[in-house]
Amino acid sequence: MADCKVPTQIFLSLSTVPLLLVVLGSKALAQALNEWGQASEEIFRGDRLPVLHIPTPVDESPHQSS
Repeated sequence: MADCKVPTQIFLSLSTVPLLLVVLGSKALAQALNEWGQASEEIFRGDRLPVLHIPTPVDESPHQSS
């Protein structure tokens, strides 16, 4: 019975470090993606975009009476 617990404890102790790295890495990745999203919102804010002067179409029908 003791032989069965030793490999389990070894596997558990060896899997602890990668599990902690995954948890901490996912937290850092989520924070980085959140900051990246906020930075991209700043790029597309309306006050930072140039003003586009779009000409209005003039009705050029041949039957105008002036």
